[in-house]
Amino acid sequence: MTDQASLVHHLDRSLVIKARRDTVFRFFTDPMRWAAWWGDGSTIEPRPQGVMRIRYPDGTEAVGEVVEVTPPERLVFTYGYARGTPVPPGGSLVTIILEEHPDGTELRLTHTFADASVRDQHLQGWRYQLSLFANVVANEVHGGVADAIDRWFAAWSEPDDGLRESAVRRIASSDVRMRDRFSAIAGLDDLLAQLAAVKRFMPGIQLRRQGDVRQCQGLALADWVMVTSAGEQRGGGTNVFELAADGRIVAVTGFWAAPSAR
Repeated sequence: MTDQASLVHHLDRSLVIKARRDTVFRFFTDPMRWAAWWGDGSTIEPRPQGVMRIRYPDGTEAVGEVVEVTPPERLVFTYGYARGTPVPPGGSLVTIILEEHPDGTELRLTHTFADASVRDQHLQGWRYQLSLFANVVANEVHGGVADAIDRWFAAWSEPDDGLRESAVRRIASSDVRMRDRFSAIAGLDDLLAQLAAVKRFMPGIQLRRQGDVRQCQGLALADWVMVTSAGEQRGGGTNVFELAADGRIVAVTGFWAAPSAR
C-alpha cells in the first residue's frame, strides 16, 4: 500500500439517500448488494484485510483491501487497478462515512490520490457510480411502492371511516402533505378530514391507478383516473409521491389532466 502521507489530492462527493443508515451500509458490506451497484463479478469481504474487487462492464478490474469497517457508519479500503495503471494496487484510499440525516442518510465519500491528474480522471466515475448506488438502494427500499400507492388510491374510495383511517395511517407519515387543484393538506388529521369530505360530497367516486408506477430515488409517479360507481370517468391525472426512508408517503402533489386530454 502506498504511504498515506503521499495521498494529498482529495476527491470528495456527498449525497443524501432516502433510506435508513443500516440499510445503506449493507450495500457496502453485503457481497450481493455490492455487485448490484458495481456489476457482476464485483465482491467485497467486509473485514480488515478483506479483498475488495470491482469488475467494470468493459472488463477493467479494480482491486483493493479493506482497511476499516465500523458498522453502520464507516468503511475504508484501498483502490487500484489489477493492470497497475493509472493507479497501482494499494495506490489510493477510499473512505465512506454514513451519517443520519432528517431525510435518511448522508453519504460522504473521500478518495485520496498521490497525483492530481489521476484524481481528476475519477471525478465523473464517482459521480456516475454514486448515482447508480442511490438508485439501487431506493429500488430495494421502495420495492413495495406500487402497493402503497394502490392503497392510497383505495383509501379515497373506502366508505368505512375506521378502515379508511387504519389504511392511511399504515402508508402515510403523521406530517403528510398533499397539494392538488382541490387540496392544500398539512398533516394526517387534515388528510383524513379531506377523505371523509370526499365520501360525503362525492359518494361512489373511486380512484384507480393506471399503468406502472415509476420510482426514482424516493420519488414516484403514478397516473390515475376517477370513475363513478357506474364506471363513468370523471377525471384523471398524475400524482407525484415523495417517500420517506421507511417507505411511508410524506408528500403528494397531484396534477389533473386537462379535460380535452380525457
